[in-house]
Amino acid sequence: MLKPLGDRVVVKVDDSPELSPGGIVLPDAAQEKPQRGVVISVGEGKRLDDGSLAPMDVKAGDRVIFSKYGGVEVRDGAEEYIILRQDDIYAVDTAAPKPLSAAAAPKPAAREAPAKKSPAKKAPAKKPATRK
Repeated sequence: MLKPLGDRVVVKVDDSPELSPGGIVLPDAAQEKPQRGVVISVGEGKRLDDGSLAPMDVKAGDRVIFSKYGGVEVRDGAEEYIILRQDDIYAVDTAAPKPLSAAAAPKPAAREAPAKKSPAKKAPAKKPATRK
């Protein structure tokens, strides 16, 4: 596991396959560089001029949006990460679901029976045209 120094953050980049609007999986060469990921670990914070530490705004497990070309890409075993400065992180994605363990995952809700539909009224049938 990597432990970043100072105000740096280790992020595991989301590299899920990108789909075109028509639902076709795009090859790696046609995909844009990802800008989202999950924070794996954070440093202790930025050292200020007076010697104190400024606390980090992100924590491990946060889903973040970061600079497209910021940071340094590194490998730790088979895993690929990016090390960013906290300033290269633009936002924390609070709407994205965090990964849950199987024990903590909520149970699926019971489905309700669909409401009965009233029979649709049919339009009166037209008489066929007759020739004389």
